[in-house]
Amino acid sequence: MELSLVQRLLLIGILISEIRTQDGSGPMNSECLGNLLRITLSAEYFEDKYLSFSVVDQTGIAWELDEAMASQCGYTVTYRNWSNIEFRASALSCHSRLEKDMFTVTIQIKASHTPDMKNAETHLQSASCHYGPWSPRELVCESNYMEVSVTREVPQTVKDFIQDEHEDWTLAFPEAKTGEASIWQIVFHQPEEKKALLVSDAWSAGYGLNTTDTRVLLRIPYTAVQIQLVEAQGITFSAVRSSTFYKQQWMILVVDTAVACPVDGVDYANKTIIWTVPKYIQPLSAGATRFKDVLVEAGVDLHKLSAKEMASRKYVLSNDLNAITMKIPIGAEGGYYKTSVSSGQHGAKYTINLFLEHQWEDNKWGLTKHTIIKEIETPFEQVELAITNNSNLSARLMNVTVGTFLPDVELVNLTIEGATVAVAAAVQHGYLTYEIRYANGNKAYVIQVPFDVPSVKKEYMRADMRAYTLNVTLAFITHPTSETFTVPVITVSTIKDAVLPSATGFCDGRNLQLIITRGNVDQNWLPFISDWHLTPEAAQKYNYSLRDNGTHWAISVPFLSSHVNYEDFHTSGIKASLHLSLKDGITLDNRRDFSISCRFSSSELIQCLPNGTVVVTAVKLVGIADLDTSLLVLRDRQCKPSLVTEKTATFKFNVNTCGTSTKFSSTTMTYENDVLYFRPGNDTPVYQLKFVCLYTIKQTVDVRYESKKNPPPSIKPGFGALALSLKLFKEKSYSDPYQESEYPVVKYLREALYFEVELLQPEDARLELNLDDCWATNSQSQDSLPQWPILINGCENSEDSYRTVFHEVNYSLRVKFPQHLKRFEVRMFTFVQGTSLLQEQLYFHCSAVICSTMQQPSGFLCPRRCNPGKHRLDHSAGPYPHGQASSGAVLVRKEND
Repeated sequence: MELSLVQRLLLIGILISEIRTQDGSGPMNSECLGNLLRITLSAEYFEDKYLSFSVVDQTGIAWELDEAMASQCGYTVTYRNWSNIEFRASALSCHSRLEKDMFTVTIQIKASHTPDMKNAETHLQSASCHYGPWSPRELVCESNYMEVSVTREVPQTVKDFIQDEHEDWTLAFPEAKTGEASIWQIVFHQPEEKKALLVSDAWSAGYGLNTTDTRVLLRIPYTAVQIQLVEAQGITFSAVRSSTFYKQQWMILVVDTAVACPVDGVDYANKTIIWTVPKYIQPLSAGATRFKDVLVEAGVDLHKLSAKEMASRKYVLSNDLNAITMKIPIGAEGGYYKTSVSSGQHGAKYTINLFLEHQWEDNKWGLTKHTIIKEIETPFEQVELAITNNSNLSARLMNVTVGTFLPDVELVNLTIEGATVAVAAAVQHGYLTYEIRYANGNKAYVIQVPFDVPSVKKEYMRADMRAYTLNVTLAFITHPTSETFTVPVITVSTIKDAVLPSATGFCDGRNLQLIITRGNVDQNWLPFISDWHLTPEAAQKYNYSLRDNGTHWAISVPFLSSHVNYEDFHTSGIKASLHLSLKDGITLDNRRDFSISCRFSSSELIQCLPNGTVVVTAVKLVGIADLDTSLLVLRDRQCKPSLVTEKTATFKFNVNTCGTSTKFSSTTMTYENDVLYFRPGNDTPVYQLKFVCLYTIKQTVDVRYESKKNPPPSIKPGFGALALSLKLFKEKSYSDPYQESEYPVVKYLREALYFEVELLQPEDARLELNLDDCWATNSQSQDSLPQWPILINGCENSEDSYRTVFHEVNYSLRVKFPQHLKRFEVRMFTFVQGTSLLQEQLYFHCSAVICSTMQQPSGFLCPRRCNPGKHRLDHSAGPYPHGQASSGAVLVRKEND
């Protein structure tokens, strides 16, 4: 492959990197190949160096080579087979020294580690080769120029030797006559015109000319303007038809310097290269009528091969009447593969440097030798690269081999998570790379990465398996063409090291709690309740708690919430469950499920407020999927929930509404109702939740569930208090009671005491307060002795000289339920002990019975006790709740001070 000297060797140089030679004979060696000299540079010696070439003339001046000068002067620089750089010089190159049958070429090579060629090492190499014997006409087709040399004794060209165009030469003579002595001129013959150039002009145009005592030479770059493309047998040639004139004394010498070289002629079939070269083409055969082949030889890298050697390599050389054909199997010995890149894809091309020498005789020139140097490169063929995962699981080390590559490839950088880093810097990211070389010069690259490097993706697979994915892109460059390509490396290793998150759960009476201990696979897992993503913001909205400290999740969800499932009711309480899933944050695939189930006291669902208000919450059971909580009702179907969620319905009502029933016992009042659900068009409820409120006096009563066959669900009763008060007022209007700070109250004989007994709660209009007994003691204890009766069985004490007086209670702003109050008046002189007047601190006490004004199942009415205008009932009329109340201390005095 030919290099651009301007770009590769002179100003920039060529960087030889990671190339090894197969020849250990030294940095440079020379070889004579007919009329060519080849100097080979060892790439190993010049590794990682930039090179520039110069040719030293006979005076010692070094002429720096560029591409134009090389093709004009007969020099060629090529890069061969990964390992060596070749410098070739023609025997008649510009600065070669000719001595008899020898030619000598001296080159100067500078090598530097930097492109500016500073601190360059200088190497000189001089070589001499025999040349000749010359044929009358010799044609050379090099890779960067065409060359023709003829003997000076060539006969004058015949009248019509160039396509019978007689005027070509007659018109050239005047131009030759105008030149000075010893100045050459060249006339180029083109279809449309003839162009004459003086030697100086020809040289400036890039043509090379040289003479010896016996030879005249013209060298033409393939880029010359005067080149014509001609076709012979379907194959294109670069051709120049020219005549060279030399004026010597009174003579004008005219030399035919036509030359032609094949441009194409290469085909590919059945993995075989087919190179065809037509024979006796115009303009090389102009003027000749008889031809005879003398010799046809071929070879590789300018070395001729015998028929036996060709056969061993499966080469086929055939010579027929009109053409010479050479067939080379792709991949055969003598050629080599080199890396190629097409559209960013890695591939290879097979390259072989063939040459063909054809000698023939004709009746014009005698013997002509035509040497063609032809570098053939096959089309691009993509090459798949093997990526082998040899990970060491016990050492937790990913070990990936990428290859095989040809020797002209170098790894330059890696792209890790979008960041490109040089090979040397990749170690800082945990990536160690090294090269493996094989005996044939090929190579592979190994990348070692610990499993725990952050850029290695960890993904939970199943059970205790985790997948570790290495995703890195390797960037390569080819030498010396500097083509680049990338190889994505994605390998997966699985290992049994997954630690799954685990959970513990508990309930604190009002909340369901989950504590999830994180594992090593859930870094990107997200908590979900059903399909609802539980985020801190979402948790706050629902009054949930979500805390994440990196190692644990702590989740708290209230018992009554829309994301809790209610499974059943039992005497032990309500079974509630919370189901939480951890999902993959990218795919949302379900990874792990947790649940916590607890039984909560049914009292959490009911509140019995002192004012007779009941707040009850019904929950949707998982077994009734079609239940619409907004359609739940109480016994009175007009009573609908005041607050509805997907799973709960909350009712708020007073105990004397919504069909609530009442029951009485000696210490409690019981209110009962049901939450019901009816499907449309059906009067039989599919959901029935019974609830109870108990209002007790003094003691708490634990009401147990009744044992019935298939009872409706019910909740543990709620409890309230029957609150009574006994107040002493300052006057008969009952508008100004004594305050706690005014006790003890001082009263004198015959002064009236105005008492009021009130049922403070519940505020149920269906309840009525009736007094039972009232009495006085000289201590705070209701049971202390002695006792002085004031009311007995709700009636005045008949033994008192002055009877107790009852006062009627009417509705007022302060009195909302008159039936909840009883008022009476007591005279102080009634309190004596024996025959002595009691003059000490007294306490007053009353017991009361609470009854209903509504018809009871037992048939009893609320008992009325000695109230004015009412009849008297027996004390045993029904088990109604009783309560007691006491007043503060009253001091009795004999007379006013």
